[in-house]
Amino acid sequence: MTDRTGGCLCGGVRYRVTGPLRQVVTCHCGQCRRTSGHFAAFTACAASDLALESEHTLRWYRSSPEAQRGFCGECGASLFWKLEGGRAVSIAAGTLDGATGLDIGGHLYTADKGDYYAIADSAPQWQSHPDWDDPAYPQVPGPE
Repeated sequence: MTDRTGGCLCGGVRYRVTGPLRQVVTCHCGQCRRTSGHFAAFTACAASDLALESEHTLRWYRSSPEAQRGFCGECGASLFWKLEGGRAVSIAAGTLDGATGLDIGGHLYTADKGDYYAIADSAPQWQSHPDWDDPAYPQVPGPE
């Protein structure tokens, strides 16, 4: 497998992913809509497969008691989402360099989506967050 790289708009945050990526999951919750300006699209990898190559502008914001969002403090790009104690890190799909070869694997919090767009693909939809072990929910590849 080839490493994947990515980063923010200004280049202050650069990262490398050395393992497989999960299918993209879109989130339509109010927090993601406010931080992205629309819905958010995240892939994910095992936390141990993410290496920060440049992080001098990386800032973390605790957006809920369970999770943090990583963003660039210079250009404002939304980059990461991580659950406290989780084994994975979600990565904003648009921050990956080049073609990803990934597909949308599902839509979260569709009950909260904006009224100005429709979800037009056939990927599974959940009105809130599904159970982590829901067989339809795209999983982060890696060792069990």
